[in-house]
Amino acid sequence: MKKYNVTVNGTAYEITLEVVDAADVKAAPAPVAAPTVAPAPVAAPAPVAAPAGGETVNSPMPGTILSINVQNGSVVKKGDVLMILEAMKMENEIMSPCDGTIASVNVNAGASVETGAVLCVIA
Repeated sequence: MKKYNVTVNGTAYEITLEVVDAADVKAAPAPVAAPTVAPAPVAAPAPVAAPAGGETVNSPMPGTILSINVQNGSVVKKGDVLMILEAMKMENEIMSPCDGTIASVNVNAGASVETGAVLCVIA
């Protein structure tokens, strides 16, 4: 047995390791990983620049779009729920910041978004 001091993120730890002779170690068969199928990525619509006087609605945090309650041409009032964003296992309502008409929806349900990503544009 050998003792070592290891520092991780500024915290010191004392660890003990057992020295093993290579002849004593049995070769374990390598585990066979089951094939996995990755879900096909959901393509988001091409981002559209806000029209003159338009209001962009940005993602306040990274997360996944669970549902979209509006579509292009929908008339919305200030405070209407535009979409639901799941972040940290919580559902967050993305609300309209103003009255207007949806000029473009820039995400699809199931899409992952980062902070500041344009979700939709209100004209």
